[in-house]
Amino acid sequence: MESGAGKHWTEEEVKALLSVWSEKNIRKQLHGTLRNKGIFIYIAKRLQELGVCRDWKQCRAKYKNLKYEYRTVKYAHNSGDVTKTMKFFHDLDAILRYEPLTQLAAEENGRCSATETQLNTSPTTDSTQEIPEDEGDIADSTPAALEATQIKKETIDIDDDSISTTSEDRSCTPVAKRMVGTDNHIPLEEAQNHFKVITVNDTGAGKHWSDNEVRALINIWSDEKIQQMLEGATRNKEIFEEIARRLMKRGIDRDWKQCRTKYKNLKYEYRALQKENDHLGNPRRKMRFYDEVDSILRRQPLGPSSWGCESSSLLSVGDVTANTGSLSIKRKTWNDEVSPVPLKKSASENTILHFQKLLTERVHTVTEGKKLLLERLCKQEEMQDLNRTQLYADPSAIQQVPAPAPAAVAMAPAASDLKLGKKVNEGKTKEVYELPDMPGCVLMQSKDQITAGNAARKDRMEGKAAISNTTTSCVFQLLQEAGIKTAFVRKQSDTAFIAAHCEMIPIEWVCRRIATGSFLKRNPGVKEGYKFYPPKIEMFYKDDANNDPQWSEEQLIEAKFCFAGLTIGQTEVDIMARSTQAIFEILEKSWQPQNCTLVDLKIEFGVNILTKEIVLADVIDNDSWRLWPSGDRSQQKDKQSYRDLKEVTPEALQMVKRNFEWVAERVELLLKTKSQGRVVVLMGSPSDLSHCEKIKKACATFGIPCELRVTSAHKGPDETLRIKAEYEGDGIPTVFVAVAGRSNGLGPVMSGNTAYPVVNCPPLSADWGTQDVWSSLRLPSGLGCPTTLSPEGAAQFAAQIFGLNNHLVWAKLRSNMLNTWISLKQADKKLRECTL
Repeated sequence: MESGAGKHWTEEEVKALLSVWSEKNIRKQLHGTLRNKGIFIYIAKRLQELGVCRDWKQCRAKYKNLKYEYRTVKYAHNSGDVTKTMKFFHDLDAILRYEPLTQLAAEENGRCSATETQLNTSPTTDSTQEIPEDEGDIADSTPAALEATQIKKETIDIDDDSISTTSEDRSCTPVAKRMVGTDNHIPLEEAQNHFKVITVNDTGAGKHWSDNEVRALINIWSDEKIQQMLEGATRNKEIFEEIARRLMKRGIDRDWKQCRTKYKNLKYEYRALQKENDHLGNPRRKMRFYDEVDSILRRQPLGPSSWGCESSSLLSVGDVTANTGSLSIKRKTWNDEVSPVPLKKSASENTILHFQKLLTERVHTVTEGKKLLLERLCKQEEMQDLNRTQLYADPSAIQQVPAPAPAAVAMAPAASDLKLGKKVNEGKTKEVYELPDMPGCVLMQSKDQITAGNAARKDRMEGKAAISNTTTSCVFQLLQEAGIKTAFVRKQSDTAFIAAHCEMIPIEWVCRRIATGSFLKRNPGVKEGYKFYPPKIEMFYKDDANNDPQWSEEQLIEAKFCFAGLTIGQTEVDIMARSTQAIFEILEKSWQPQNCTLVDLKIEFGVNILTKEIVLADVIDNDSWRLWPSGDRSQQKDKQSYRDLKEVTPEALQMVKRNFEWVAERVELLLKTKSQGRVVVLMGSPSDLSHCEKIKKACATFGIPCELRVTSAHKGPDETLRIKAEYEGDGIPTVFVAVAGRSNGLGPVMSGNTAYPVVNCPPLSADWGTQDVWSSLRLPSGLGCPTTLSPEGAAQFAAQIFGLNNHLVWAKLRSNMLNTWISLKQADKKLRECTL
């Protein structure tokens, strides 16, 4: 896809371009003109006459790319490689064979010394990067012609810790890396010929980065391992692919090129502001996220290796510095390494100095342009983020992530500063360590080990620790966001997470939807596939010596366990049993959009040593459930595939690992939903605003966007129906809530004119409430408009509608039911204890 284009050039379009290009007067103007916008406008006009609709930028971009490909193939042919070819090579050869080929000219006329050049990125982060009008002709010009070259705007970034997209996609001739202080030089025209016209797809641009996306990128960038890889790598495509994968885990869909472009531009903006600090004043006012980027980059010296403008022997094209030196361009070589190659000096020093002088005269203009562009970009990002926030009128309408326990958050150190204390416990697949700097928290470290039959079968599976940690972290995050109380605090690394320190209750709680596995052995006569409604709850006492015997509620109560000062009695057993069912149903509902059946689930509870509450603890990974895609047992992806192995071979373990990876990839999708929905509250008068705000606040707890509008069905029915049509037209599922006191005409009018759900929520007054409510209850035939007097009830009604197709909303509803039941159960226990 070419720069400025929305579609590929067809063969007929390219032929038309070549036919115009082949005309003698066109070739002459292109070869002899430095600023060639007018020529390409003329070419675009000629193409329109031939039935090809392309603007001048698209024509110029295609022209440059064709020349680049032709030179690459031609040079390969002249070097003895006749296998390299391209479309339209012979047509281009007929046009360009009389023009000097830079590589061949350099060999015939000797190597010319050149000025050291470093191309710096445009601060334009997420839009198509403009190619200078004269760039394509510089490569074909002699040193004399270079004297008059005018550098326009910005050029493409080649960072010191990055490699151009040209090197990723094409093979190119070896280019020497010029070391400052030596006499090795590379011809400028040869170096120019190694740069490719950058297109929209190359830069990964086209989509604005929101604040949340940038924060997530910076958070990943701040990882010490990522920083070390970026600082020490020459080929960094794989690093940015890893960054893109981590962003995807956070629900941010960016490819590696977009990540690399944003990374470079953040570095560029930071260093530009740092360099111009004396002129710009406070850099925090000029760049968003300055402090975050500063905390990452302040350790890195602004030397030649990282900031080209600092060295006195560097020339920064399109930037702000032009000094004497020699050309240094960092590229991949044929052997994918940068290896210096000695080159001769033979060009005129006067030509170089004059060229530098011309560039120096452009310094002020370019610098001022950059400052203005940076300011404009910051303002543009602020406005776009503000508009996005105001889309649903309240940022709290976005799904809220419950914060970890205050004790854990207040003292949580950075990842690199985390110190491990003594080992608290060690199981078959994990280790638990105290965290001295985080009282009340522990580190759960997974192992690369898989077991079955109480460790009767045990094998090492490379990568299992990371897979299990990812699965557990995603599941706990889902449950925590829904409102389930868990011990999970945060994911610490690829193989470990931080959790609240709990004293574990030695009971495995099992919830089954389908009869299979050990249940069939313990209950002969029940066929596999029998379904339990409601799900069946079982408990097993953790005792490896006795193969984890099944227990009854009575046995658990009579054991009189006491953990962290909490005695396990009837109330606690009931809470764990009810929580087990709710957790199973939430996960079951979450897997349904992926056409996966959650067959059964095994979980454990613990008592938080700080809060003395029963919370979901331990882990929930692929060892904890049975998962059947499409409800087909033969496609099982859980640990049962390991249990069923007759013989454990390397090939069999790889099959099991692929199953675990399949689950780990898809478990991240549990945190997302494709379903949309919103609540629109229509109030008959601004005096009802406080009542409506309560509805909006309640909607936010379910993660449902809510908008407030003022309209009267009595005083302005046409406007009411226009607002209704506005929300019907964009295709987003909507629930209307009518808030009107006195005589409620708003709800019935809406219900009679839309197929969307409408609910009345009138703000009743103490004086006339008993009379006014009848206007909401007594409706004409053909209207279905229920009435609730509670603002929270109206929000819950909407959530129940959206929850039918949105598992995240459904999970919050189910969690609310559980927490309400638990609070009543605990209140009853306290009351009985006081009475006794």
